[in-house]
Formats: sequence, C-alpha cells, structure tokens
Amino acid sequence: MKSSEPILVVGTGAMACLFSARLLQAGLQVYMLGGWAEGIQAIRDSGIKVLEEAGERIYHPDLISSKPGDFAGARLALVLVKSWGTVKAARQLSQCLAPDGLALTLQNGLGNYEILAEGLGFKRALVGTTTAGATLVKAGVVKPAGSGSISIGDHTRGRFLIDPLRSAGFKVETANDIQSLVWGKLAINTAINPLTAILGVPNGKLVENPQSLELLGRTARETATVAGSLGINIPYPDPAAAAEKVARDTAGNISSMLQDLRRGAPTEIDAINGQVVQNGEKAGIPTPTNQALYSLVKSLVAINKTG
Repeated sequence: MKSSEPILVVGTGAMACLFSARLLQAGLQVYMLGGWAEGIQAIRDSGIKVLEEAGERIYHPDLISSKPGDFAGARLALVLVKSWGTVKAARQLSQCLAPDGLALTLQNGLGNYEILAEGLGFKRALVGTTTAGATLVKAGVVKPAGSGSISIGDHTRGRFLIDPLRSAGFKVETANDIQSLVWGKLAINTAINPLTAILGVPNGKLVENPQSLELLGRTARETATVAGSLGINIPYPDPAAAAEKVARDTAGNISSMLQDLRRGAPTEIDAINGQVVQNGEKAGIPTPTNQALYSLVKSLVAINKTG
C-alpha cells in the first residue's frame, strides 16, 4: 500500500538512488526529479538497482522526470544533488514545491541550505546531515556503504519528513544546534575527501602511513578552528581522532570526491575545503592545508579536462 504523501527526491546520483530505494522498499510513494539524462533513462528503463550483500534488488520510482512541472504541488522534498547543482535544484523546486512544502538538504558541504532558503524561503527549507554513504557503480546502479543516521534541524513541520525517513529504516534525530553537526561532518569531509581524491585511494589507506595520517589530522583540526572562530563547537573533542576513526571505519569506501574525479564529473571541493578557506579568510584564520588540498583538487580537475 503506497503512502498518500509522495516524497520528491531531487537528484539521480548515488545518494538520491539510495534514499529513493530505501523509501520505496518501505512502501512509500517516491518521485525523482533529475537533470542527468543518462541517470533518468537508466532508472526509467530498469529501475534503481541496489547491490546488497544478499544480492541485487530493484526498485521503481512512481515517477521520474527532468521537468519540475510534472511535480507541481509537491509538499515534501529531499535534496540530494551534488553541491554544485544546488542553485539549479532551488530553481526547479521554486517551480513545483507547494506553498506549504518543505525541502530538506542532506548534502555535503556548506552553503546548500542558504541557497535553498534564498530560493524557497526559510519556512520551506530545512538543513540536515547524514552518515549514510553510497557508491554509484553506473547510472541507476548503487552500492550502499552502511545504513547511516540522519540529524536534522529543529523545524515546526520537520516531523512530516522525519516519519517517512524513520519508516524507511533510517535512524533520525532532531538537533537544536544543527550547525555543530554540519561543521563536524565538514571537518571529516575536508580531511578525507580531497586526500583520497588526490592520492586515488580508498578511505582506509589514509591511516596506513604517517604522512597522510598527519595531513588528515591537520586538515580536520584546521577546519574545527575556523568553526570555532564562528562560535560553532563541533561535536567531538578531537577532530583529528574523529577523522581517523571515520577513515578506519569506512576503510574500503571510495569517497564521493574520488568517484567524481574518476568519472570526470565536477567535484564538491568548493563547498567543502573551499568554504573553509573562504570562512577562514573572513575571520582572519590561516587555512594553508585546506588551501593546498583545494588547489590540488582543482588542478586535477583541470588536468582531467585537458587530457
């Protein structure tokens, strides 16, 4: 029996496919709004294929389209596009999200919520974080990386998204200080994502030699220092130890930034390390490690484009 309140998932990449599949598995009605033609066609033709330990499972969204008008009046939306696609996602949602609708971003990096809030209004935008991960094997085919949990900011209508997510098996909590969690996740992402992308290795390789381990910790501490200058306390006392633990716990994972580089796709470096550099400059806090990693990933992207 399908839920009477559809969930609109914005995106067709790894995380969008993962969340859509989990919601569909729970019997909820799921729509997908995408901009990647190959992803849309693959899902339309063959459904979302989830590669689980028990075998492959296939889920078919109730509707998938690149046209916002096909989702007019949508009341609940999950924004799961890459950070560089948030401006377009906000523009698309402004054309179809109901006046009393609510859009939750669970994206990596900083700035996504602000873009949504500007385009939709603060009453229709909500920010959250998730530890869930996934690898996009190819268009429409995803491999989960752990079950993951979700934390979202306090919102008077947040329960309308919390309940469906919980029914899909996610552990969901509300947080009064969501920015602490956002920056906590950022500290880990700034450390792991660019290093794995530059070195071309899974997460766990970063802790196997003293040089990369030292860089991992230095980057996380630097990001936490910038957060502190903004009056934000990240949710763990030692950011370097937290980043190391995540790298060890996800040893076999290929980071999303390395996945992007390998596919020749844009990376989220601007919303991750780039945001730390920008905020550091505003606060007068030096960020040499984040700046170096930012420049190296940007260089890799440019080299890949020119061949």
